[in-house]
Amino acid sequence: MICSLVFAGYPKKSYFAKPFQHIVILSVIIVNYNVKFFLEQCLCSVRKSILQQKELSSASEIIVVDNHSTDGSLEWLSPAFSEIHFIKNETNTGFSAACNQGLKKATGKYLLFLNPDTILPENFFQVCISFLESNQTAGAVGVRMIDGAGNFLKESKRGFPSPWASFCRLSGISSVFPRSRWFSYYYMGHLNEHQTHSVDVLSGACMLATKAALEKTGGFDENFFMYAEDIDLSYRILKAGFSNYYLPLTTIIHFKGESTRKDRQYIDQFYLAMDQFSQKHMPGNRFFHSILRTAVRVRSGIAKVGQPIRKEIPNSKGSKIVLEGDANSAREVLRPLELMGIKIVSTEEESDKILFCEGPGFPFKKIIEFIDKKKGRKRFRIYAAGSRSFVGSDSSEEPGEAISIQIIK
Repeated sequence: MICSLVFAGYPKKSYFAKPFQHIVILSVIIVNYNVKFFLEQCLCSVRKSILQQKELSSASEIIVVDNHSTDGSLEWLSPAFSEIHFIKNETNTGFSAACNQGLKKATGKYLLFLNPDTILPENFFQVCISFLESNQTAGAVGVRMIDGAGNFLKESKRGFPSPWASFCRLSGISSVFPRSRWFSYYYMGHLNEHQTHSVDVLSGACMLATKAALEKTGGFDENFFMYAEDIDLSYRILKAGFSNYYLPLTTIIHFKGESTRKDRQYIDQFYLAMDQFSQKHMPGNRFFHSILRTAVRVRSGIAKVGQPIRKEIPNSKGSKIVLEGDANSAREVLRPLELMGIKIVSTEEESDKILFCEGPGFPFKKIIEFIDKKKGRKRFRIYAAGSRSFVGSDSSEEPGEAISIQIIK
């Protein structure tokens, strides 16, 4: 594998700290693979959340590891985000290895591993870092996550895949008793999603860890190419004497369908990773491994036959959209959308979709709150002020929509 580090070049007045010149409080590590439009919106939200905290604005760094994307991600993003460190891989090294690449370059006291198809509210770092600073035993925190349609994502808080928890999940028993501590421990269904809890497992889609915890655990296990690597790291953080916390004081959007494609390769890799985790941490339980492998093969076969692998990506062209949010941002996109054949309507009742226009008058936090509140009523799309695209997803199980727009000055 040949890797080259690409520095886009800092502006004369950088928003963020230059490495090795200042004490860095926060490092954000994002692994990207062919989702440049989603990543653009993600970076806009990360930038706003950092700038919201004065102490972070001069003491933060963002590292994007591109895992051999073929969609021109770096060419698209580098000019607009010159303060970011871009690492370009010549091969797809897998999620764990790419995260560790970023980790080796990171110098922060706190390190956020973040998926590229996420949107953060402006108070994200203030809430999470304050919690870590006031809880010295905390090794990592995760937050409440919703998908692009506003549905709560159960993987925001999880238990370890013990033999019984794994059996209940794979057999479908947990879906019959979603609030049971006994039958739904894998997703910790007995814990209130709106309350802070100490949990076993945090999602790798959004995990803010302390440098002290990662120095003891050594980062991600690169034997996990994709999936279960967050379970493994969470387990080792606990074994090192720290605690993992689920913190619902702030909510993020994780579109999920973009970074987690539900195709046959995903199905095989996911269940293989579950077996891999059990082999690593429960090596003596041969009976459990045989039961798990059988359940994996059955569940994988059912999923391949019974679940549609891909649906047509929803397209906003020709649809009716109502613009909500910041007035200036709405004016930015109005004419470009009309030129694309999108009809702009004045009320939600007339519309097929709501396009939230982020800006000073309508921040990301408010957009997330609206989507959380209005879930199931409409399809939502998000446009960050000054960006060149808008994105959205109607289900965490399917790929979303990402459309490039040409802003007319």
